[in-house]
Parts: sequence; structure tokens; C-alpha cells
Amino acid sequence: MLWLLVLTLPCLGGSVPVTSGTELVGIVGGHDAADGKWPWQVGLWVFDPTSYQWSLNCGGSLIYPQWVLTAAHCIRERNPETRHIKVQLGQVRRSYNDSVQVARIIRHPNYSLENEGPEGGADVALLKLEAPVQPSNLVKWIRLPPASSAFPPGSRCWVTGWGLIAPEESLLPKNLQEVEVPIVADEICRQHYGNRITEDMLCAGSEGRDSCRGDSGGPLVCKWRGTWVQVGVVSWGSKCGLPNFPGVYARVTSFLPWIHLHIHSSP
Repeated sequence: MLWLLVLTLPCLGGSVPVTSGTELVGIVGGHDAADGKWPWQVGLWVFDPTSYQWSLNCGGSLIYPQWVLTAAHCIRERNPETRHIKVQLGQVRRSYNDSVQVARIIRHPNYSLENEGPEGGADVALLKLEAPVQPSNLVKWIRLPPASSAFPPGSRCWVTGWGLIAPEESLLPKNLQEVEVPIVADEICRQHYGNRITEDMLCAGSEGRDSCRGDSGGPLVCKWRGTWVQVGVVSWGSKCGLPNFPGVYARVTSFLPWIHLHIHSSP
């Protein structure tokens, strides 16, 4: 059964909830990330007007001083309100109190909000922050890859997030998790997922090393000529860490024109 990677457990303020379920899982096979190691990682805090609670249910990446890249399926409402989304920056621990407000939400126009969802592709969204972020040891933006860049199968890359750490675990990790995952060839990925793997997707992961629920929107980063670049956005998959079923990511190079159009044309 295919799942989205959004973590929907509510938590108020900076508290960490407990669940008895085993479906909601996150970074598999990883460990705690050190302060400042992934300074572009952000957390998306979303307000539920029904329960009047905020929850950290997705990740994202700071790609410019005032812009965050995340997954379109993290923005679930058809007409989302900016006041219902805040972004946590520069911290590996969950922290709602220091989050910043979002001023604009741009979901990719080709994303299927009601039908196919992430499996239909174009699972990317941009969030404009209220003000530019000042870089520091703990906050920096990640470089986007050149359109011509290629990462062959087997390339070792990293994915990060705050999702649950294993199906058997019921506690959300308080600390950002990281795990190294290999890039998987498109043709190998299609052997298992079929034609659901489109040109704007890429696959990464291996048995016991994967992203999963709660990590949606987070960055998949690889080294390119000695510099970290973001090659993917956590999108969807079949369970977590299974052999032959790697995680599926939105391919960043497929969306470079769209990203640059909005970022450089925005007032």
C-alpha cells in the first residue's frame, strides 16, 4: 500500500506527542544530526483550525534567503492560509516557539491536489518567508544543482527529517535524523513501481535506509564538485526501507525554471 509522507499527528507548541500506531514512520536506519550540519533544513509547523493545534508534519529546505522548497502534498488545503504555516529554521530540535511566518504559498500548477497526489508528479511547492533570513553557522541555504548535473546510480546522498524512526517506534524523535542513501537507477525503480515513476521523479534508498512518513518535503542532498546541492524533495513510496522499493523524490532539476521564475520575479 502506497502512502504519503506527511505526518499528521498534532502537537501543541513545542511538545512531542505519543502515538500507539505503527504506520507513521520517518527516517529509517539513521541517527541524530549534529547542530549546524544541515543548516538548510527547515521544519513546517501547520495549524489545524479544527483542533486549534500546531504540528510539525513536514520538512523543507531553505534555498534562498527568503524562500523554502517543500512538497506540494504538505500543503493540503485548496486555498491555504499563510497564517496557518510557520517555518522552523536553524535547529535540530523541534521548536515551534522560534518559527517564522510564511508570507506566500506557491504550489506547482501541475500537482494533482485531489486525484493522483504525489504519484502524479510535480510534488513541489515554494514558501516565501515574511523577511529574508540572515545566514549564520546554523542557518544557510542549500545550492540548487545545475540543470546539466547528473548523479549516477550508487551515488551516496543524504536525507534528513523529523519523522518517526521505525514502524516499531511510537515516539517522535526530538532531534533531526539523518541517513545516507544511494541513488537508484530509474529503470530499476520502474521495475518495481512501474510507470508511476515519471521523468520528474528520482529514487534513492536501500533496505533499512530510507525516508518515510513525517519526512515529506525534506531535502535529498548530494555532493557535486565538492559542494552540497539539493537533488530531491521527499515525496512518496511503498512503506519504508523495504528491499527493491526505495523512496521516491521530486527531481529538483526538473523544476529549476519554475523555481527561478517565481523567486526572481517576486517583489
